[in-house]
Amino acid sequence: MKSRKERDVIVVGAGPAGAMTATILAQKGLDVLLLDRAEFPRDKTCGDAVPAGAIERMWHYGMKDKIQTAVARGEFYPLNGLLIVSPRGYEIRASFHLGREGSTSYVAPRMYFDHVIQQHAIDSGAEFCVTQAKEPIVEHNKVVGVRVRANGQTEDLRARLVIGADGVTSVIARHLRPKVEQHKDEHRAIAIRAYIDDLVEFPHEVEFYLYKNILPGYAWVFPTGENKANIGLGMRLDYFRKHKLKLETMLKEFLNMPSIKQRLKRGGELHDIASWQLSFGSQARIHHAFHGALLVGDAAGFINPITGGGIHNAIISAELAAQTAAEALRQDDVSYENMKAYEQLCHEELWDNMHSSYRMQNWFVHFPFLVDVLVRFGKQSQALTQTFLNKL
Repeated sequence: MKSRKERDVIVVGAGPAGAMTATILAQKGLDVLLLDRAEFPRDKTCGDAVPAGAIERMWHYGMKDKIQTAVARGEFYPLNGLLIVSPRGYEIRASFHLGREGSTSYVAPRMYFDHVIQQHAIDSGAEFCVTQAKEPIVEHNKVVGVRVRANGQTEDLRARLVIGADGVTSVIARHLRPKVEQHKDEHRAIAIRAYIDDLVEFPHEVEFYLYKNILPGYAWVFPTGENKANIGLGMRLDYFRKHKLKLETMLKEFLNMPSIKQRLKRGGELHDIASWQLSFGSQARIHHAFHGALLVGDAAGFINPITGGGIHNAIISAELAAQTAAEALRQDDVSYENMKAYEQLCHEELWDNMHSSYRMQNWFVHFPFLVDVLVRFGKQSQALTQTFLNKL
């Protein structure tokens, strides 16, 4: 890492939100330092589904060739449709629409997907460094850098602006947001993911199972290749705790469902099992902007409550943060009064969808028969289908 007195921007976290923010700001000619605690490529626990809209935003910033190379290597698995199964076993299949510019959706394991964006950030001019961010440096109520630890030593890195993109357990968010703004359990979820290599997949089709014991939540099968899939489930955290459930037990029960069990070639051999928590973008009055700092992606809490998808929203938030940051730095004004424009932009772009998804989630909790109705008559209503189509 080059020794410099002060950067324009330090981005903490090199996942989709952080790497995309770094890419855009570097392409604008700013001095950007991108930090992550891991070398890339690295795994990230996720369902791995990436909608066409996110792919097209990546195209816009010059990643089309990198994506096509990943597809050619078999790292990104193209999708053309989905299956939704209701509590009573009603099914609906629907085709994915291509993106506005002709892109498709993919199942892209984060080992590969995140590396594409992280590498593009470097190619765009951002400097990448492996180090553990410990806390933001705050002086006179202003964030002026990040305290990091690497090779057993602590170092203070200073910047005109800090972007927190370090995920749901963000150290930047924890230090800057007051406790009253932390996500409540009804606006959080818990999930488990595994990979399976002996499941007869439905080629190029993702599967969602909204059965009674998991609402509000779902189980999924997202194919990654022949007889291979990302398989898992997630549900809202307050209900998970209320019923004192165990994720591993729930996953085994899902594998034993007749519609899944009959497709297992060797009984269901799972590997790379991991669990994680998610924060929804449906909790009101939470700050994403501060004096000298912004939060993006999962660190801000932009997960869709119905689908648990966050990659598309992460990229949207990165664009909005980069727009706000570039203007604030041009004006040499990173005060909250100036930076709060980012919160308004996020509200305008994301809130309606988040809020409506959360209301739909609550309807499913109290009136689970609605899932059966929506799926059984989905070709007429399209409400549930389009939610999954648009926001994986």
